[in-house]
Amino acid sequence: MTIIDLWLPVAAATLVMFAASAVIWTVFKWHNADYRRLADEAGARAGLTGNPPGFYLLPYCVDPKELEQAEVRQKYEQGPIGYITMLPNGVPPMGAKMVTMFVYFLVVSILCAYVVSRTLHADADYLAVFRVAGTVTFIANSFALVPESIWFGRPWRMTARNFLDALIYSLLAGGVFGWLV
Repeated sequence: MTIIDLWLPVAAATLVMFAASAVIWTVFKWHNADYRRLADEAGARAGLTGNPPGFYLLPYCVDPKELEQAEVRQKYEQGPIGYITMLPNGVPPMGAKMVTMFVYFLVVSILCAYVVSRTLHADADYLAVFRVAGTVTFIANSFALVPESIWFGRPWRMTARNFLDALIYSLLAGGVFGWLV
């Protein structure tokens, strides 16, 4: 079995994961609870105006040696401390984001097909394929987020919800691969 032989499971798994993602975000909306409103949104917006898109650190300190300076330590002790992602102004381009997400699921499906093609024989049973494909897609959709919670303050509850998404994607993709291989 080659990765080329798995084009149908790749296509189907991509579509199923993309559809599941759309349902999670537009019907179930459990990620809405991940976001909080700032106490003074207008003041924060005014203070952030003029910064180009990028990832910002507050207070700004990229060299641990700077923490030895009293004024830098005081900023950390007084707070606030945060990471800010600034996006371009304007309504987010949902079409482009959806296409990019589809491509992401396609890449995950191709990587899954690669592992399946290298670890299983063409006559592998449903459960063996399900197990490998499901594990690969779960890992691909989940574990990269853990360092965000460890190092950058992403709430663990948010990461847990993303793990739930990954579990759903992996069960669906594993089922599709198991059925079509």
